Amino acid sequence: MTESPRLLAQHFESSRKYTFGVVVLSQGKRLDELNRGFDSLLAQKGVELDVVCVGNGWEPEGIPPSVKKLGLPENLGIPAGRNAGVPHVKGEFLFFLDDDAWLPDDTTLMRMAQLMRTKPKVGLVQPRVEEPGGPDAPKRWIPRLKKGEADHSSNVFSVWEGAVCLQRRAFDECGGWPAPFWYAHEGIELAWRVWDAGYVVWYMGDLAVAHPVIDPRRHDEYFYMNARNRVWLARRNLPWPFNWAYVGSWTLMQTLKWANKPQQLKPWFQGWREGWKLDPWGEDEERHKLSGKGVLRMSRHGRPPIV
Repeated sequence: MTESPRLLAQHFESSRKYTFGVVVLSQGKRLDELNRGFDSLLAQKGVELDVVCVGNGWEPEGIPPSVKKLGLPENLGIPAGRNAGVPHVKGEFLFFLDDDAWLPDDTTLMRMAQLMRTKPKVGLVQPRVEEPGGPDAPKRWIPRLKKGEADHSSNVFSVWEGAVCLQRRAFDECGGWPAPFWYAHEGIELAWRVWDAGYVVWYMGDLAVAHPVIDPRRHDEYFYMNARNRVWLARRNLPWPFNWAYVGSWTLMQTLKWANKPQQLKPWFQGWREGWKLDPWGEDEERHKLSGKGVLRMSRHGRPPIV
């Protein structure tokens, strides 16, 4: 017995829904900004959301009742905290949002999902980042070596981590965020792993998310973590001699850039040394580097992982 046209239409419509698991990580130190982000998520059109607030060393409170709560007994760092939220949400797509970011357009999630449905090889999307009514967005938010215009879309090989969308299967296949990183450069490894899994990472310059412009260079920890994680990125992902070439090129670039800023180079080189001495892998992580095929795919698309 065949289904009626109406039932077929309903089934088709149901199968086309964009379902999202959304993970928002917070320590509960900026509730107003956190709830601004939740309000912008819950206002999204054309999508079904399953949202969890992961309290990194905090029991979430004072948030919308429709948002799930996951309190972690201690702060696990940003990448591990994001990973912890994923099993608690369902959806074809995953979206990660920082607790001080928000979506100024109520079709943001739908447009990213439409792109990945239309082009299923796109495994990860990062929108353009700006502060509405604020200062100009820093160039570091454009994840390209040759920055160009912020509204220009392209393949990319790193992402700004504060608002990213993935096909869930791409996230699962690439192994998720690099838990030991704590923060800094986890968006590079995630992008590399997505490429290695056979997908494309796309910077969507015609779609904006909002985030306040903050200079992270005000703390020595910023320089330490950037250097340590740069070395870990190479050790975890690149075979020899690519790992040495990658670290060497970045060491030369940073030394030249900050030659007259010893207050920045000192913590940077401390992190550099620790990157070689400390184990870059978590206890439960599967240890494997990028495949030769993955390195070739990245190189063919414009970014050999040596710079």
